[in-house]
Amino acid sequence: MKSPFSSRSPSFSLKNITDTIQRALASAGLDTTSGPMASVTETIRQALSSSGTPNPMRASTAHDSTIDITARVVDIFHDQNGELHHQPVIIETETPGTFQSIEFSNSFGRRAYKLYVPIHVDETPPMVVMLHGCTQSADDFAAGTQMNRLAEKHGFLVVYPEQAANANMSKCWNWFKAQDQMRDAGEPALIAGIVREVAARHNVDARRVFVAGLSAGAAMAVVVGQTYPELFSGVGAHSGLPYASAHDIPSAMVAMKGGRSGVAGSGVPSPVSAPRGGAGQAVPTIVFHGDRDHTVQHSNGLRIADQANDAFTEERKGVRLQSSTQRAVSPGGRSYSRTVHTDANGTSRVESWTLHGAGHAWSGGHASGSYTDSGGPDASAEMIRFFFAIPRAGSA
Repeated sequence: MKSPFSSRSPSFSLKNITDTIQRALASAGLDTTSGPMASVTETIRQALSSSGTPNPMRASTAHDSTIDITARVVDIFHDQNGELHHQPVIIETETPGTFQSIEFSNSFGRRAYKLYVPIHVDETPPMVVMLHGCTQSADDFAAGTQMNRLAEKHGFLVVYPEQAANANMSKCWNWFKAQDQMRDAGEPALIAGIVREVAARHNVDARRVFVAGLSAGAAMAVVVGQTYPELFSGVGAHSGLPYASAHDIPSAMVAMKGGRSGVAGSGVPSPVSAPRGGAGQAVPTIVFHGDRDHTVQHSNGLRIADQANDAFTEERKGVRLQSSTQRAVSPGGRSYSRTVHTDANGTSRVESWTLHGAGHAWSGGHASGSYTDSGGPDASAEMIRFFFAIPRAGSA
């Protein structure tokens, strides 16, 4: 996910490969700690090392500046007799609900999406829309974020729109194109159409529809939050960019590296009018960003939070939200700073999480998905906590 404009071959983590092999063998009832199977994992590890796969003992995943795609399909395994097989074994985290593939089309185009419906849902369930990053798919993003497991726990629907390869060769959402930053146009209109279709079919609570994303998906989550504020009650942005921070590929490259081309106040003209001329829409927003992200610089995450704060200040006629910052360490060992911006009632309206030493990856994510950092904190769980604490429109 180093660039939203061109694809590249994935890199593979030896640790993730061997860990996955061990899980596969264990699930097949094979004991790799003793007996004839004891040397299987070590043999595979040595074979992979000799082929040039990096040794996980030489680098810590939790502190890599960029975490690349990891393997989720193992193409070799041993049976109970120790015989080698080449039939693929796909390791997936099973959840009891339904995960459907659906096609959507409107006057702005066509996109596929996947819908997860947990076994137990309310009569009017909430819904979370998840926008994947470049080179990712709905299945990959679901595996990495583990959002379907949270859906089972809390009873909400999860929608995963998928970018089409013919719209972007790296399957990035086109957050950097002016025509895809406007209401009733381009990809925002497609995503909004998918949301409305699912909401109508499943009697979704219109006051509890949220959108989140990673990287290009995070940038597009911010876009649809600004262009359809009546549709989305909250936005989650992980390793993304602020609204209207670019209007073409050159300005996107500048923005990703921390430049301000196209951002309000930069003095750079842009074809998209709102909200560059003002603070924009006041939508509750939670932001996660690693301060060692060299793909999308950390300053972009701070600007997403700044935009949200400015919008709430304008809505409150110049009264700023109250802010407080705490620093802590996740159970996985990741140091982080969390800044919370609350209203007069103490309700969190904007949160900004800085993940110290983290790169371009979903915090607390599962290794079965690409671009994940298991060191935590758990971005998925924190986003759901933040979303569900937002007062429903029209409620007392």
